[in-house]
Amino acid sequence: MKQILIIEDDPEIIKLLEIHLTDLIYSTSKAMDGEVGLRMALENDYDLILLDLTLPTLDGVTICKRLREKKNTPIIMLTAKSEEIDRVLGLEMGADDYITKPFSIRELLARVKAVMRRTDSTKMDKQNSSAISAEGLLIDIDRRKVVLDDKKVELSPKEFELLVLMASNPGRNYSRTELLDMIWGYNFEGYEHTVNSHINRLRAKIESDMANPTYILTTWGVGYKFNEDIAV
Repeated sequence: MKQILIIEDDPEIIKLLEIHLTDLIYSTSKAMDGEVGLRMALENDYDLILLDLTLPTLDGVTICKRLREKKNTPIIMLTAKSEEIDRVLGLEMGADDYITKPFSIRELLARVKAVMRRTDSTKMDKQNSSAISAEGLLIDIDRRKVVLDDKKVELSPKEFELLVLMASNPGRNYSRTELLDMIWGYNFEGYEHTVNSHINRLRAKIESDMANPTYILTTWGVGYKFNEDIAV
């Protein structure tokens, strides 16, 4: 049974989520405080976390950031329409999706099922994959490990997924919109800068010269691609 952690301080929303998620045969746990929710998320293995942005003691963006330093658990953020900036920050910190309040329970459940499907699909893909290498860069997909010139590179979940996607298809051009849809799982105009931020951070970790990258190349007017000339 899939395990879902709800970090939310509104008891009515928690009750609503628990009822409908249980109907989908998911097991739920809850935390109404940011620090408690973070501790539970770090100490247990959940299949998904539903994370409110505005919480007592610790906000959702901070929780997301700290979680991403330790775990790859999928996160859907629950936000108010007025929290546009925080929503963007949450995505850039590694949230997998978001939904605004007040939300349709049908839409939220659809988002939950979509994230679960993507997670299961990623696990299946990893079972059929091994490693990718290219000019000093080794990507161990099974272990979610990246080594550059014999030194381990620490990547966030989204940085890793971007790298694996492009390195698995060297030479293929990806637009920012495509990457947003394929990695984050939805197509939302105006959030392409989230892709740019992740690509820049990824490059900072694997490129020796940001101005003349070796691995992740910019295709002007299109987006990005992995350098096919160095792919093994």
